[in-house]
Amino acid sequence: MLPGLDGIEILRQVRRESGAYVVMLTARAEETDKVVGLTMGADDYVTKPFSPRELTARIRAILRRGRGGMGLAPTMVFQHLRIDPARREVRRDGEPIALTALEFDLLTVLAAYPGHVLTREQLLERVWGRTTRGVGYRFADEPR
Repeated sequence: MLPGLDGIEILRQVRRESGAYVVMLTARAEETDKVVGLTMGADDYVTKPFSPRELTARIRAILRRGRGGMGLAPTMVFQHLRIDPARREVRRDGEPIALTALEFDLLTVLAAYPGHVLTREQLLERVWGRTTRGVGYRFADEPR
């Protein structure tokens, strides 16, 4: 457990300022947590308990591949929407959409799970870093 901020929020802050390699080492082993971590820009995601030898091998593999760019999540392309995390840019049918940082972060999390309902609690936790009970939201567009 991290004091104050959760790992996704720390990752978000690191990605705003740096292209440093990031391996998330966490007890959160749900598939949705892994997908969010990787989508938000982690280079790898390792759950506890873990083998130190495996962790070392994963880090060496990341270093062997090299950065090849900023290491941010790949661009997500849907039928009408294109979300580019590296540029923090969203386009609908080729036209740019102006979003606040918070709107962009929320859209990115929702788009990581097209067609799935994320609860208010999941969204608050992943985007705002706190938990509250609530109702769900859903991103609805078709991947290309």
